[in-house]
Amino acid sequence: MQIASIGNKNSDSRRWWALAVVIAAQFMVILDIAIVNVALPSIKTDLHFSQSNLQWVITAYAILFGGVLMLGGRLADVLGRRRLFVSGVTVFAVGSLLSGLAWSEGSLIAFRALQGLGGALLTPAALSILMTIFTEGRERNVALGIWGAASGSGGAAGVLLGGVLTSYLSWSWIFFINLPVAAVVVAATPLLLRESRLDVAHRHFDVAGAISVTAAIMLLVYAMTRATAAGWTAASTIALLASSAALLVGFVVIESRSRWPLLPLQIFRLRTLAAANATAVLIASVGFSQFFLLTLYLQDVLGYSAVQTGVAFAAITLTIVVMSNVAQVLVTRLGVRPVLTGGLIVSAASLALLTRLPADGSYFRDVFPALIVGGIGLAGSFVPVTIAGLTGVERADAGVASGLINTSRQIGGAVGLAAVSTIAATSTSHYATSHVALAGVGARALTHGYVTAFAVLTALALVCAAIAGLFVESRPRAVAVEGAPEHAIPSFEEAA
Repeated sequence: MQIASIGNKNSDSRRWWALAVVIAAQFMVILDIAIVNVALPSIKTDLHFSQSNLQWVITAYAILFGGVLMLGGRLADVLGRRRLFVSGVTVFAVGSLLSGLAWSEGSLIAFRALQGLGGALLTPAALSILMTIFTEGRERNVALGIWGAASGSGGAAGVLLGGVLTSYLSWSWIFFINLPVAAVVVAATPLLLRESRLDVAHRHFDVAGAISVTAAIMLLVYAMTRATAAGWTAASTIALLASSAALLVGFVVIESRSRWPLLPLQIFRLRTLAAANATAVLIASVGFSQFFLLTLYLQDVLGYSAVQTGVAFAAITLTIVVMSNVAQVLVTRLGVRPVLTGGLIVSAASLALLTRLPADGSYFRDVFPALIVGGIGLAGSFVPVTIAGLTGVERADAGVASGLINTSRQIGGAVGLAAVSTIAATSTSHYATSHVALAGVGARALTHGYVTAFAVLTALALVCAAIAGLFVESRPRAVAVEGAPEHAIPSFEEAA
C-alpha cells in the first residue's frame, strides 16, 4: 500500500492550512442554518410569502441537507473526498447566489433546496478529510476541537450576522456573504488538499441503499416539520412517519445483503461509535431547541430586535470557541467518557437555570449566566461526541462515519425542534386559557410555555449523560470490520 506522505516536515504546516479551508466551509454551512431564521420576516414581506409557505424556506434546506448526508459521505469515500468537497462547496455557492437573487416563493424554496444539497455533499467530505490528514489521537483531537469551535459557534454567530445584514443591508446579503468564502475555499483546495478515496478495483455503488435511506430521512425531517402545524396525531403525520420507518427497515435489510453497502452494518460493532451517534441525536435535540427557545424568549417576551438578539448570543458563542479547545485537551488526557458525561451534566445545569425565566426578565440576571454555563456544556459535549463518533473507524470508511454522525445531529435537531415547539405551544395555550383574566397574560403564557420546554430539555440532557456514562468507552478499542477488506485501504493521490 502506497500512502503519500502528509505528515513530514514540509507538509506539516500545509495540513493546518488545509484544516483552515475545511473549517471555513463548515462554518459557512452552519452559519447559513441559523442566519436565515432572522431574515424570515423580511423575506416574507419582500417575496409575498404566505405564512404557511414561509416554513419551506427552512424546511426545503433541512430536507435535502439531512436526507443526503449519508449518501454524501459514501460518495466521498468512493469518488474522492476532495472532489466531493469542492463539488459541494460549488453547489452551495450557486444555491446561495440564486437564493439571493430569488424573485418568488417557489424560486427561493427551490434554491434553498439546492443549498441544502451542497451542504450535504461538503459536510461529510470535509470531516472525512480531517480524519485522513490527522492521525487518531492528540492531533486529531486538536483538529476536532477547532472543528467543534467553528460548528458550535456558527449557530449563534448566524443570529448576530443575520440581524446586522438584514437590518442594515437586505435579506439577500445573508446569501451573498457565502460567495467570497466559497471562492477562497475552491481556489485554495487544490493547493492544500490531496485526493483520497477507497483504493479498490471496482466503483460499484449501493443504489438501492442510497435511495431508501435518503427517502427515509427526507420523509422523517418533513414529518417533523409538519407535525408542529398539523399535529402529531394527524393522519398525514402518522402516514409520513410510518413510511419513513418502513424505508429505514428496508434500508437495514438492503445493507445486510449488499456486497458494497452504503453503510457497512459492521461499523456498529464499534460500541463507542454506536453510543456516540445515539448521544448525538439527543445533544442536537437539546442544542437546537435551546437556541430556538431562547431566541423566541428574547424577541417575543423581552422585546429584543434581531440585532440585539444576536449580540445577546455573543456570550455563548465566545464561550463555545474557548471551551471547545479546552475540551479536546481534556479528552486527550482523560478520555471521551468523563468529558462527554460532564459536558452533558453542565448542559443540564444551564437548562435548569432557564426553567426559572420570568416574564419580566433581565438579560444579565436571568439569561447571561445560563448562556455561559450552556456554552461550557455544549463545547464539552459537542467535541467529545464527534471524537467518539470517529474513533476506531478505518480511514476508508471516514466518509460514511462522518455522514453518519452528521445525519444523527440533523435527525436530532429536527425531532427536537418539532417536539419542543409542540410542548411549548401546548403549555402556552393551556396557561392562557386558564388565566384569561390575568393582566399581561400574553407574555406570561409564552414564558410558561418556554419554561416547560426547558424543563423537558433538562431531563433529556440528564438521560443523555446517563447513556454516555454507561455506553461510551473512555478510551475505545478499535474493532476490525470483518468481511470488508476492500474498505480498509485508502489511497492518497497527489493533487493534480
